[in-house]
Amino acid sequence: MMNPVLRGAVIYLFLLVIFRVMGKRTLSQITTFDFVLLLIIGECTQQALLGEDYSMTNALVVIIALVGIDLLISLLKGKSVLFDRAVDGLPLILVEHGKVLKKRMEKVGVEIDDVMEAARIHQGLEHIGQVKFAVLERDGTISIIPWGSSGKKE
Repeated sequence: MMNPVLRGAVIYLFLLVIFRVMGKRTLSQITTFDFVLLLIIGECTQQALLGEDYSMTNALVVIIALVGIDLLISLLKGKSVLFDRAVDGLPLILVEHGKVLKKRMEKVGVEIDDVMEAARIHQGLEHIGQVKFAVLERDGTISIIPWGSSGKKE
């Protein structure tokens, strides 16, 4: 009975680390290929989770273990700021006072086109000079703060 729980915990933590390393952009801007990849990952991890036992009981135990671990991590994030930051990260400034911070953008896998798309969609801005700040939020979205209320450099 404990073996499926341990396998579930190991796979959960492994996937948590993998998706954390892959970055927020991967999870927030899912493409058709990303969705197919997630399905393949699910199929590949099935054997690791269930092993040779395909019984309904074993599957339910694994699901309960994964949900339990997720709830535990949520509780720990609520009680510890450091743990929360380790799991979800911090917002990251990508454009500061109109200056593109290329190294930061490369580190998290965000392109200038992604920033400009957010600027157009959320603020109606046309060029990077109109962006005072662009922030990659913890959930992977990009927040845009334009220059002044008119969206132009003051």
